[in-house]
Amino acid sequence: MDESIRERELAESIQAAAPRGDTGADGLAVEEAPATVAFADTAAMATREGTRRKTIAAVLPPASPKLIVGLVLTFGIVLFGLIGPFFVQDPKFSGNPAMMPPGPDHLLGTTQLGYDVLAQLAYGARGSLMVGIIAGVIAVVLSLAFGIIAGYVGGWTDEVLSLVTNIMLVIPGLPLIIVIASYVPSRTLLLVALVLGLTGWAGSAVVLRSQAKSLRSRDYVAAARVAGEKTWRIILVEILPNLLPLLSAQFLFAVILGILGEAGLSYLGLGPVGSITWGTMLNEAQLGTALSSGAWWWFVPPGALIALLGCGLSLINFSIDEYINPRLRLAPAAQRSMRKARKAGRQVTSKHTVDADGVILDDEKKKVVV
Repeated sequence: MDESIRERELAESIQAAAPRGDTGADGLAVEEAPATVAFADTAAMATREGTRRKTIAAVLPPASPKLIVGLVLTFGIVLFGLIGPFFVQDPKFSGNPAMMPPGPDHLLGTTQLGYDVLAQLAYGARGSLMVGIIAGVIAVVLSLAFGIIAGYVGGWTDEVLSLVTNIMLVIPGLPLIIVIASYVPSRTLLLVALVLGLTGWAGSAVVLRSQAKSLRSRDYVAAARVAGEKTWRIILVEILPNLLPLLSAQFLFAVILGILGEAGLSYLGLGPVGSITWGTMLNEAQLGTALSSGAWWWFVPPGALIALLGCGLSLINFSIDEYINPRLRLAPAAQRSMRKARKAGRQVTSKHTVDADGVILDDEKKKVVV
């Protein structure tokens, strides 16, 4: 059905359903008693509050072992980056003995120049997390601007924004980052994060554009247009809340890419100058021949923290993906049901499908009893 026809039908239905006041014997409108109005207002406020709480609870993914492990890993490393620097020495203090293995004086040993590895690890956590978060925020904001606006507004706006998105998609990201970073001698953490954010939003914008195009045809969005709401308000109030789980997953993915991108640039010697990150620690360990000299304590801790943080964020991302996509969430239960069906001697072929409630259906869309 054409959107204009549906909007006209919605306008007629809204006009027909408009509340009409009661009339008295003289034909004049009769106002409700003040006490009745106050009670109705209080009940309406309580209902809205309850609905708001239910909405917030519905947005959050359910607790699962995967989500809990991801949250523990992520928040543990973030806490280490926030609090750790207050309990360690200056990461650039070179008065310690060089190349000391882990021991009571230096829990993670020292580097070739006498730097304490634990101190560099704590300060490096701050730098890597800052780069990842800033790059993630930039990528999400750009994907919102190019994806949702293009998908909702349509027309020539969609054409122009999609053209820019497609151009950014075909440009290889890592070589572009290397070229940009190599032409800037005084690279800061903010500049590296900016470059990573500007080159990492196009894929998310494509997904958001398709979702926005789907949501703009919903009845409640059409009703908002009929009611005369402005475009920016429809996007912010009607469309954006429905995309919050997807945006959360895209933000986490952008943070992971930002941290890994910074580590890769720093390992190649194109990272931030004068700052400490996990990537710069790996670069110094590589330049100091830590691998050949057996100084595993120099490069294993930053590499392990990068891997653990990426694992934690990925587990949270997978949990959100399963929450967004019911097929992913219900796939294990469906597989168990199919195994039980096979053990019971029932024929379950690949032609069977699983509906949104996890029920196995046959070719005629009838429930398969397990």
